[in-house]
Amino acid sequence: MKLQCDVEVVNRMLPTYGMKNRGKGVRAVLSIGRHVDKTTHRNTIYLMVCTAKDRAGSKYKLKENIETFFTRFVDEGKATVRLSDPAVDICLSKADANSLKNFLSAARLAHRGNDTDSLPLSTLTPVRARDVEKPKKRLTIVSKKDYPLTSNFPYSLEQLQVSYCKLSRVDMRMLSLKALRRLDLSNNHIKKLPATIGDLGCLTELILHNNHLESFSEALCLSSLQRTLQHLDLSQNRLRALPPQFCRLRELINLKLDDNKLVWLPFRVGHLSKLRFLSAAHNQLALLQGDFRKLTLENLDLFGNPFVPPNPLDHIMQLTFPLTLQEMASRAVADLRIPYGPRLLPAHLCRDLDVAETCDCGRACVNYHIRTAVSMNLHLVSHTVVLVDDMGGTDAPVQRHFCSLSCYSEFLDQCLQRGLR
Repeated sequence: MKLQCDVEVVNRMLPTYGMKNRGKGVRAVLSIGRHVDKTTHRNTIYLMVCTAKDRAGSKYKLKENIETFFTRFVDEGKATVRLSDPAVDICLSKADANSLKNFLSAARLAHRGNDTDSLPLSTLTPVRARDVEKPKKRLTIVSKKDYPLTSNFPYSLEQLQVSYCKLSRVDMRMLSLKALRRLDLSNNHIKKLPATIGDLGCLTELILHNNHLESFSEALCLSSLQRTLQHLDLSQNRLRALPPQFCRLRELINLKLDDNKLVWLPFRVGHLSKLRFLSAAHNQLALLQGDFRKLTLENLDLFGNPFVPPNPLDHIMQLTFPLTLQEMASRAVADLRIPYGPRLLPAHLCRDLDVAETCDCGRACVNYHIRTAVSMNLHLVSHTVVLVDDMGGTDAPVQRHFCSLSCYSEFLDQCLQRGLR
């Protein structure tokens, strides 16, 4: 039984002599195995700690020698084993959580002396230098022949790039890398993302450029990525739409959607208040959503989209007089920000509320509204704008919704005063 982690051996007697421990863990390999005691000549189970400076290792007797285990943070790869003789605390950190739990279970059995024959004991021999090296933080694989088939990825990785390996799916071994901050799977053949990517609680960058993705699941939008993801590259894929929940990823700073088949940008894109770089060139965008006007960008690229020149007089009216009871109730829920969900409302009503639009007057309109489009200079939302066409234009059509005839009439009056702009 072996475990690789950071270890600090704290002598509990030092404070009585006015001395302090160093207070910093070092990379080590811990082993549990049998060793013949030189004084008693008995075959006893020991815990051996090997470091780069002490590869031969220091041995600690386990049987009836453990005062207690501190395991409050074991799921974070941290634990402490307090020994009676010598009076030391062996502090473990940066360990794989599952391996640490198994190791502590073995130490507990060795302490009790129960069922030791079934323990997976190791040979207590000096370790190799590479076993106690500093944990690897970054790994780049850009060739299929270099891709690990039989060994795991180093658990300590914070940055992983796997490109040009013709992966058709995300390797589940990658999803156990809990320290991962940057995952680059560009230039592969991935068609679908597993929802468990959302369990990577430290992930800030996800790069999926040039794959075969056809969807981005709702589960990812509702996962821990809401709190961590800042950079997302979905360019050169086969995306036709993004889920309404996409804009729950409110930590996004940089979003790349170029060269897909998107007809619309993410719904409520204006809610991405931290977004500064947006690129959606070469899609199928004919209009931009109304709340696109709320963005405050540094760089915007919408080149190569088939934008349709707008006319505010052209409109689509979806209104009934009077409004249905369902519409009035749905508007009230949206306007008053009343919490809702599948446990409180039927699923189809939740879907309607998820995509409710906002009128210029500030009120919501769910299924009934008047819809039109106006032209907007993109410099109003971005400091730098890539031209939207070969003619040097920086204007794009933005959709507008109105909850009533009076709101639409007021809007038309304003347009006529400005010369139908």
